Amino acid sequence: MYELEDDKTEISKIEEIEEIEELDDDVETFKEAEENVENKEVIDNQVNSKDNEVSIIKMYGEILTDKEYITNPAIARDEEIKKMILALITPDKSALLVGKPGIGKTALVEGLAYRIHQNDVPDAIKGWRIIKINLPALLGKTLVNGTEVSKLQLLIDEIDNIEKTILFIDEVHLLVAKNGGSVDVDFANMLKPYLDRGRILMIGATTSEEYEAYILRDRAFVRRFIKIDIAEAQGDDVVKILLGTTPKFEKKMGVKLGYTEFQRERIFAWIVEYTSEYKRIYEIQNRYPDICLTMISSAFSYAIFENADTVTLKHIYLAMKNTNSIYDDAKEKALLDFKTRFADMLEKEGIDINGL
Repeated sequence: MYELEDDKTEISKIEEIEEIEELDDDVETFKEAEENVENKEVIDNQVNSKDNEVSIIKMYGEILTDKEYITNPAIARDEEIKKMILALITPDKSALLVGKPGIGKTALVEGLAYRIHQNDVPDAIKGWRIIKINLPALLGKTLVNGTEVSKLQLLIDEIDNIEKTILFIDEVHLLVAKNGGSVDVDFANMLKPYLDRGRILMIGATTSEEYEAYILRDRAFVRRFIKIDIAEAQGDDVVKILLGTTPKFEKKMGVKLGYTEFQRERIFAWIVEYTSEYKRIYEIQNRYPDICLTMISSAFSYAIFENADTVTLKHIYLAMKNTNSIYDDAKEKALLDFKTRFADMLEKEGIDINGL
């Protein structure tokens, strides 16, 4: 009897010891888990601290090579894009696009981004990113960890740590327009060392007037660029641009231009004729192809206003009639010509534009 009780007592002690050992194991496991959690928190904090760093590129930049393009943004501009690529792959040089307002300088850069995205470029710039920087937004300072820091300096620090990057800066004359311009920091001199090392390539764009007024003053800055004169597109090239850009309008605005390719070409050729150089009001500074694209966009807007799902000659006529870009006398003659030129199509569609 006593021996049996002693055996039970011994067994109970053994079980208690095992439970204690299991508990110790659990405590050890818990400690390890706790340490792992703490380590994870440290790692997460390190990651978060990186994420919390101010990224000027994310805040004020647009990565053009990451955009989804419905159509080629730079139709009929192969020669200009070729010159831009040649400038960028020339050692210690960047590209400077100079031309009148509204002729498609930004579209050219988007066209290059489109080609890089398609791998349709020389190996030297395959895989590069094009980042468009909104320079006016970088004026002034921002708070970082309670300290005021120049946004421009933050951008410089950021681009110093990235490679295979092409910066695109529109209105690039602001970089050197210290006297009479809007920039109170000599950003041009801040950029020069990075351009010299070739780690950062740059595409600048400006007008002919601003190039002569501001950029030519800084000879050292000019030497780092190859100037590319961008001419205004003409005639058949403008028609090609309009034909190629129409799908973008259709996708963006949700209505269709209801004509065949041949009919569209016929309509666009008339619009190009209607907006020729000596009929424009120059104060508005409209150029090819911008002036034509604006009118086509307006025709789409008239269709949307009427809850129509198709853009017709009626909407195109209204866009032409109500534009502020053409002199009134030229407009009056052109609209009479429109009625005659497209009489067959208007009759077939049953469209009466006489009362519009």
